[in-house]
Amino acid sequence: MHNYRYNSNNKWRKPLHMMCLLLGIVLLLSACGQAQKPSSATDSNIGSNAGSHSGQSSSSPEQNTVPPKEEVQEETDPVQEQLSSLTLEEKIGQMILAGVQGTTLDDQAKQMITNQKVGGIIFYANNVSTLEGTAKFVKSIKEANQSNPVPIFMSVDQEGGKVSRMPETVESIPSSRKVGETKDSALAETMGELLARQVQLAGFNVDFAPVLDVNSNPRNPVIGDRSFGSSAELVSRMGIAEMKGLRSEGIIPVVKHFPGHGDTSVDSHLDLPVVNKTEKQLAELEWIPFQAAVKEQVEAVMVAHILFPKLDPDHPASLSDVIIGEHLRGKFKYDGVVITDDLSMGAIAKNYKLDQAALATVKAGSDILLVAHSYESAKTIFDTLISAVKSGKITESRIDESVYRILALKQQYKLSDDQKASGDLKQLNADIVDWRKQIDAR
Repeated sequence: MHNYRYNSNNKWRKPLHMMCLLLGIVLLLSACGQAQKPSSATDSNIGSNAGSHSGQSSSSPEQNTVPPKEEVQEETDPVQEQLSSLTLEEKIGQMILAGVQGTTLDDQAKQMITNQKVGGIIFYANNVSTLEGTAKFVKSIKEANQSNPVPIFMSVDQEGGKVSRMPETVESIPSSRKVGETKDSALAETMGELLARQVQLAGFNVDFAPVLDVNSNPRNPVIGDRSFGSSAELVSRMGIAEMKGLRSEGIIPVVKHFPGHGDTSVDSHLDLPVVNKTEKQLAELEWIPFQAAVKEQVEAVMVAHILFPKLDPDHPASLSDVIIGEHLRGKFKYDGVVITDDLSMGAIAKNYKLDQAALATVKAGSDILLVAHSYESAKTIFDTLISAVKSGKITESRIDESVYRILALKQQYKLSDDQKASGDLKQLNADIVDWRKQIDAR
């Protein structure tokens, strides 16, 4: 029995010992694996936070692609950030585009820039001297504006033909009609590029062109050869091409004169023209080029001082909620910058007080109020709009809508008061001469 028990125990002891040993190893490995799991996650977090110097991929790919909920940040809107940083006075200033006197920066202009913080300046023929002198004048305005938080629009009417603000040393651009007669949109696009290069020589960043009026009335005293022609299709095609040419050279185009100045027999500089057309008639002719421009996301639209009694018997287009609000903003779905034609023109000055016109056009949906030839007029508009917001006649949120659009456009074109006049005059003149030869050959 003794031998049997001894042999039996001996026989089962070795397998039992091995099983215990294997079980122990399994438990040990299991414990190690569990201990490593949080360690691995911690290492992954350290790697993702510190740039993962080890170069090893995380055990959980989601940790790299989906940040923890509390770390998710909404994208910031740089335009809204800038808008939020402005005072009411600075916002109202952005909505004014004013004229200046003479050919050098005077104290009144400096005061207007400092006190009314105007968002833009327009040059007319009497502000232009030599190319060098004009560039110096533009530069001095930009320098005066550097104390303000937003860069300034420096604008000019440079259409070609009879509406030209360039000194004689710059080769001339023929009228839109002459270019329109070629029916070649490539030549119209080059026209836009050349116009842009012209205004850049003096440091401007905005050109009030192209003219999208269809010249349907031969007795029209104000448009005439400023239009590409009497066909809506031709004006659309050539005007959009010119707009793209301006845009391609970094100059902001402003199409004009919505809803259409081509069928007037009165010059709105002198008095208020009246056009007795229905909405249907306008849609079949005058509006076609503007709708094409909106489709091409035009940066800015200038609205004319013309009464369309069948649309709005009480207000000219520039002051009309029907024309700007219901049609341009509503039916056309245009959300870019709307600018009035000059509010000091006879069409407005003979029929409205400036403060009344300013309130009406902002309520109608205009963003920028153009007022030239008088520092007092700029101050009147500034004071009127400040007072209107403070008294509740206009909400500050309505002002914010306009200023948002203005700031967005300035940011889109990366405007800066440090931008200097640029370009090669000799090369530009040679290019204009070559292009004119192509026009003449057609």
